[in-house]
Amino acid sequence: MSSRDSATYVGHATVLLDLDGTRLLTDPVLRRRVGPLVRHGAPPAPETTERLDAVLVSHLHHDHADHASLRRLGREVRLLVPPGSRHFFQRRGFRAVTEMAPGESAAVGALTVTAVDAHHDGGRRRFARDVQAIGFLVSGESRVYFAGDTDYFAGMEKLGPVDLALLPIWGWGPSIGEGHLDPEGAARAAAALQARTAVPIHWGTLYPFGLRRLRSAPLLRPAEKFAAELRRLAPQVEARVLRPGESTSLA
Repeated sequence: MSSRDSATYVGHATVLLDLDGTRLLTDPVLRRRVGPLVRHGAPPAPETTERLDAVLVSHLHHDHADHASLRRLGREVRLLVPPGSRHFFQRRGFRAVTEMAPGESAAVGALTVTAVDAHHDGGRRRFARDVQAIGFLVSGESRVYFAGDTDYFAGMEKLGPVDLALLPIWGWGPSIGEGHLDPEGAARAAAALQARTAVPIHWGTLYPFGLRRLRSAPLLRPAEKFAAELRRLAPQVEARVLRPGESTSLA
């Protein structure tokens, strides 16, 4: 793999992957506010949205498929999206939409992007109730797994080994429900994937309005717990905890 290959944690489930000269952006949420959720920390850097070869959308929940954020990327941007969602994006003017079911692959620059299973309710959006959630496996000189939003599922070990696992560890409130990985579950997933490195995502970025005022700051703790669980359950996997805006090399 190239020493220039990198992953930048933009925030929540948004990650910029720069691999083999190809730039991918996952689940873009680029605004300061999405409904009742407010972004904390620095806004995405301008270069986040430059020279993108494709955007990967795991499912249609508002904190993963934010229409206003996608619109910033331009309606010509190539979108790889889950089953049942093509018309959702085409109705909003996007012209290069590829719908992908688990097991299907698409070439993007020097990379192969494959849709994989996810255990998460991907519906709940008006006029798109039957859309399922997926994850993505990105293969080139290195292999990267982007989980989107998922719980642990049987067969996850078949996706590995991977050089980098981007694993959701929380949500956007003080608790999480069914269909989500928590820090312990994410550590189990990293072990199953035989990941060389794991970066926690889906934490510490979006808060319900007013939650920041709570003295306990509950959403700042999951990453610390994930790193501790990884040391306990999978010490062979390196945890790299990135704050929004920070990058790591895959070398």
